Amino acid sequence: MTYADEVMHARRLALLLALYFANGYTLPRTALRKQVELTGYVMSFDLAATEIAWLIEQGLVEPLELDAVRLTARGEDIALGRGQNPGVRRPSPGEGAG
Repeated sequence: MTYADEVMHARRLALLLALYFANGYTLPRTALRKQVELTGYVMSFDLAATEIAWLIEQGLVEPLELDAVRLTARGEDIALGRGQNPGVRRPSPGEGAG
């Protein structure tokens, strides 16, 4: 796996964890991007849109009205390490558990 792949997988985990800690597991896409940027993963608008579309396609998040997304039950499992999904980094022990 390349370094770029590792960053991409970690960034996707950061997206899922940001939703996990959000009220109602939901954030507008712009706020989600900003939350993830606070963890060090700077994303262009286009990159954020691409990553969110990929997470939707995987069934890890679902789109809502008003350009928001919500974490699914499967997305929660992946974010907390209870399941695995190719393309998303598995969290380290204790990461994300709060």
